[in-house]
Amino acid sequence: MELRDIEVFLVLADELHFGRAAERLFVSQSRVSQVIRGMETSVGGRLFERTSRRVCLTPLGAKLRDELGPLVEQIRGAVVAARHDASGITGELRIGALTLAATGPLFSDVVREFKVRHPACDVTVYEAFPGQALPRLRRGELEILAHWLPIAQEDLTVGPILLREHRALAVPVGHPLLERGWASAEDLGDFMVVDGEGIVPSETLDVLSPGRTPQGRPILRRYREGRMAEVLALVARGDVVYPTVASLSAFYTHPGVSLIEMRDLPPIESGLVWITRRENAAIRAFADLAQQIIGAAIDHV
Repeated sequence: MELRDIEVFLVLADELHFGRAAERLFVSQSRVSQVIRGMETSVGGRLFERTSRRVCLTPLGAKLRDELGPLVEQIRGAVVAARHDASGITGELRIGALTLAATGPLFSDVVREFKVRHPACDVTVYEAFPGQALPRLRRGELEILAHWLPIAQEDLTVGPILLREHRALAVPVGHPLLERGWASAEDLGDFMVVDGEGIVPSETLDVLSPGRTPQGRPILRRYREGRMAEVLALVARGDVVYPTVASLSAFYTHPGVSLIEMRDLPPIESGLVWITRRENAAIRAFADLAQQIIGAAIDHV
């Protein structure tokens, strides 16, 4: 008895209709009938009762279905597991995020779909402590990092873009810029911002939080940047304002903080980065999936 014949039997046992079973199996109805007759000859008894109006399992057929069904599922599971082992997409894929805002709104969809496609590979997502994201990646504690762009480091591969987002400024409730409803890069020269030096590479910081206004005035920095909860607490107290992205409130909120539009800074991007020499099948598969799911949405920003 061939595995394909068993599959025909199980599909017919599920559908109890020769036409629908044939459609599911992409074979002719006569082929289904032929397979069932051959199985009945092999086991020495009828598996289905057939009338002009209905098809139903005989007690022998029901018993065979109950015994064969779990065995076929076990075989299929073993084949899937072997396929994943052969692809090398097993073990654990550890992903860090500079902040959760850098992952973008579709990142969870990518993680969910990756788990469906590669169940033998566990995915863990961490919010990296500021200043430790790249060191953790380089120490091998993370395989992939969601990082603001640009980033130009010789040992890193920059993969697909996760987010292209319009800019915003986090200010305390009651701040004078709230009445206007928007901010400019020149306004940053009138206030203090958090100090991100050493937290992210200089090429990234220059885009995230420039050191001078368009007219050349210095933008003063104070308080070393920490976790986002700490940054928002500084903003709420009125100690700093914080250049960020418009979607920040989808990931972090504080009752004393409001976001306003920044009109003259270009959109900022984030992307996946990893250590080039450590690239493996799991990293490539995750990056390819991120490109498939997020790429079309990014192109419309």
